[in-house]
Amino acid sequence: MAEIKDPENTILMETTKGKVVIALFPDLAPGHVARIKELSREGAYDGVVFHRVIPDFMAQTGDVKFGKKGGDSFNPGRAGMGGSEKPDLKAEFSATPHVRGTCSMARSQSPNSANSQFFICFTDAPWLNKQYSVWGQVIEGMDIIDQIKKGEPVSDPDSILSMKVAADA
Repeated sequence: MAEIKDPENTILMETTKGKVVIALFPDLAPGHVARIKELSREGAYDGVVFHRVIPDFMAQTGDVKFGKKGGDSFNPGRAGMGGSEKPDLKAEFSATPHVRGTCSMARSQSPNSANSQFFICFTDAPWLNKQYSVWGQVIEGMDIIDQIKKGEPVSDPDSILSMKVAADA
C-alpha cells in the first residue's frame, strides 16, 4: 500500500474493481477537499456508480442523489444529473495540470456549480486545465481505475463500495 503521509488528507476508495488511494490537495482547493471529506465521512459516496466513463479520458462518479445504488432516489437513467443537498461550491481553479490520476470536480457550464460529482483522469487532459477544480491525485490504484467499465451511460456500472478519510479508517 502507498505510504500515507497525511491520513487526514488521504482518501481510501474501495471500488468494485479494487482499492484506490487518493492524496488530497487542501492548499490547492480547500473548499472542494472539505466537501469530499464531508461527503466521505457521511458515507454519501458509498454505493455510488461510475456513470460516465470515457476511454482515454476520464471516469466520472459522485452523483450521490441519482447514482447511489440502494439510495431512495437511485435512477440509473438520471445518474450524473444530481448532487448532494449541500450548496454548490465556488470554483477553485489552479495551474495544476490535469494529468493521469488527477481528481477534479465535475460541474455544469457555470464555474461555480461543482457539488459532489468528480472525475479521475485516465490520461493527460490539458484542455481542462484552469477550468475545473483539481482536489487530489491517485497515488495508488490507477490500474484499478483503468479497469472500470466504460460507457456513456455505462451498462451495469462499477461503483464505489466505500470512500473514507484515511484518518478514520
